[in-house]
Amino acid sequence: MSADRPRVVVLDYGSGNVHSAVKALERAGADVELTGNRQRALEADGLLVPGVGAFAAVMNSLEASRGGEVIDRRLAGGRPVLGICVGMQVMFDRGLEHGVDREGLGEWPGDVAKLNAPVLPHMGWNTVEAPSHSRLFAGLDDERFYFVHSYAARDWTLEVQPPFPEPAVTWSNHGERFVAAVENGPLSATQFHPEKSGEAGIRLLRNWIDGLKDN
Repeated sequence: MSADRPRVVVLDYGSGNVHSAVKALERAGADVELTGNRQRALEADGLLVPGVGAFAAVMNSLEASRGGEVIDRRLAGGRPVLGICVGMQVMFDRGLEHGVDREGLGEWPGDVAKLNAPVLPHMGWNTVEAPSHSRLFAGLDDERFYFVHSYAARDWTLEVQPPFPEPAVTWSNHGERFVAAVENGPLSATQFHPEKSGEAGIRLLRNWIDGLKDN
């Protein structure tokens, strides 16, 4: 890793168009590689896990490419991972989507289910409520981020005991409160798309990239 530009791998496991994420990470200050190579993903300073489509389809693609093993091994070694959209949802225990009950990666307890909202999908710009100790949202008070989803985690039940730090859980609201982002040790994730969120999204990615320099 150069002092100025950490190396980030965007995990290519067939989740759809991820080139906007690559470009956003480059703008935010990372040297970026889009690859499904497991060794490259394990060795990178940071790993971004994109996710487009249905929960079950993303999990099937991750399992077929052994992407879940890469994520688990990185986290076991304290190596940073950032999930985006369905890439965040699959970090939970399970997804309940289109009548399909599918196990997730199980990094966090809880279910991802359909939002109770008058209009779905939740598509467009929305505010978030970040805790004061959030690193991702440092300097981003009152900003809006771009969401496209109908399903979300509505509860956060993980209990962390000292000396481990309390996770920073950020919330948003569309019909009901839902988890918009989580920072939990080496694993961070956002329900919204930072790569589609303009300058606020670039700043958030820069905050994450700056954190890679501490590892």
